[in-house]
Amino acid sequence: MRIVATSPLHPEAEDLLRQTHDYVAAPDPRPETLRDWIGAADGIIVRSKLPPDIFDAAPRLKACVRHGVGLDFIPVEAATAKGIPVANLLEANRQGVVEYVVGAALSLARDFTGLDRRLRRDGWQARDGYHGVELAGRTLGVVGCGRIGRGVADAMRAAFGMRVIGYDTAPPRPGDMIEQVSLRAVFEQADVITLHLPSTAETRDLIGADLLSRMRPGALLVNAARGDLVNEAALVAGLAQGRPAAAAIDVFRTEPPEADHPFLTAPNLLLTPHIAGGTQESLLRMSLQSAEAMLRILQGQRPDSLVNPSVWDQHLKRLGAAP
Repeated sequence: MRIVATSPLHPEAEDLLRQTHDYVAAPDPRPETLRDWIGAADGIIVRSKLPPDIFDAAPRLKACVRHGVGLDFIPVEAATAKGIPVANLLEANRQGVVEYVVGAALSLARDFTGLDRRLRRDGWQARDGYHGVELAGRTLGVVGCGRIGRGVADAMRAAFGMRVIGYDTAPPRPGDMIEQVSLRAVFEQADVITLHLPSTAETRDLIGADLLSRMRPGALLVNAARGDLVNEAALVAGLAQGRPAAAAIDVFRTEPPEADHPFLTAPNLLLTPHIAGGTQESLLRMSLQSAEAMLRILQGQRPDSLVNPSVWDQHLKRLGAAP
């Protein structure tokens, strides 16, 4: 069968796929390119956003695997309507994102990037007026208490003894170490707020001017989840007013951002190009696990994380396998 990746995988994963199938990577992730390459594909591994009508151009497609966790890159409802199983990876990049959030919070609290710029520009007098803060004993607010949010909570509690409060749409778990509060309470009480919600109709622009204005003096914001969780204009205005005092942003509403994007000139803003989960280790895990999930689906074996289980029996019949 032919397997297409929207961009190249780790060489070990590509070798694994080529052992039993015809594997290729699309030359670029533009919608028109993906439509051409997926037309004869039996499986697609997704590393970039698919156009909403992509499955209309893929009559042979039998499997779609997300190289990561977030499903906003895949029109899942359209896949389900076509009977195409969709799988994602729940754990592959968790540690990378957790470490990114911890590192970003530390960098903001101690103003490492600002100090670096001032030292290069002004010399040793960059020390004048410097007032970094410690995270020990402060309050962490986790918005989205899934695997990654809980990983950040565990790390920050263990390293700095932080009190952890959180907001999630799911009910709290028995014995939960995260104190569940309202979203408004998170922004009013936390010294560091980290976002870990998916992009949905309910969460887009969830973080706007009202919530940002409620942040404590000196409070910090980290977004390594999805760019459209935060109203970008409200964040730029909030940074100018000190609410938040500083922010770290790894994700943008449109990626890559335009050359004149206001984040690029906003004060007290640490920017990275959507690499929070992109460590050497996690990229290898994601590539291998996405390849393994693809092989399982094409062999009629249920993957570890099947997003649309309602299509599975239909998929098995299509493969000619017994349900």
